[in-house]
Amino acid sequence: MSFKNRRELLFVYSVKDANPNGDPLNANHPRMDEQSGQILVSDVRIKRTIRDQWLREGQDVFVDAEPKTLKTRVGELKSKFKVVKSEEALGKCIDARVFGVTLAEEGASFSWTGPFQFKWGRSLHQAEVELVQGTGAFATKEESEQRTFRNEYIVPFVAIGVYGIANQFSSEETGATNEDINQVISALWQGTINLITRSKVGHQPRLSLEVTYKEGFQGMIGSLDEKIVLLRDGQVLSEDEQLSLRRLDNVQMNIQSIAERIAAIQDQVLTVKLIVEKGLQVIGKEDFTKVLGSRFSTEER
Repeated sequence: MSFKNRRELLFVYSVKDANPNGDPLNANHPRMDEQSGQILVSDVRIKRTIRDQWLREGQDVFVDAEPKTLKTRVGELKSKFKVVKSEEALGKCIDARVFGVTLAEEGASFSWTGPFQFKWGRSLHQAEVELVQGTGAFATKEESEQRTFRNEYIVPFVAIGVYGIANQFSSEETGATNEDINQVISALWQGTINLITRSKVGHQPRLSLEVTYKEGFQGMIGSLDEKIVLLRDGQVLSEDEQLSLRRLDNVQMNIQSIAERIAAIQDQVLTVKLIVEKGLQVIGKEDFTKVLGSRFSTEER
């Protein structure tokens, strides 16, 4: 059964001494907006974090990252679910229901627009990229006395904001449910914790803000990631402070601007749920309570 309530999501996570999202066409350099100095993360990378977590949990996922053809993968799912139609098989997969899918094969062609979409993640501040060098474990030739060298890019520290929105109308086609959307949000948090590979260790979830609207509401606040500001002693960080940022325990995250937008449409808001990392300094929580009362909940993790 499709869901009926539109939702918006703000997710903030930090990355330390790692590569948030390398560009394979640019020597795996972290994706970056050269004009603003902000680090970027593609929606594909974000969805992969979620899919990988679903796979760990044993959920049925269409894009499982295994090297196989589309025909083979669809055939596997048809066999597993004992169905004839490709559309039926993909409907059993949570990622196809929430993120959408396009399939074109002999005898079957359809396209679903996913009801849950992310825009590219963008850092909340300017950040640096460093090129680090090291040696490999082995030499290139048996007679060589020197091992190989390697180069790689890392970001010393960055806090990244991610914005997502759940469109109730698209769910009528894919069959995505409220529980499916809950699974997206929970897998993003836990999946970020589980990004434990050589290039990704150092990822840490920091904040999640979920707005659920009343049934029938078709609007949105939009781009919640652009409405959060990092402060130090009540002041916006200077360019030097942004570039030298290496942790979050000496700054505050100001979400008052979001609370102000919520206040303007409070009659359309069903609930707002805020989850923050324990110890994170957040400015504006009281504003949500004043506007929404018991419709606002907060949790520390």
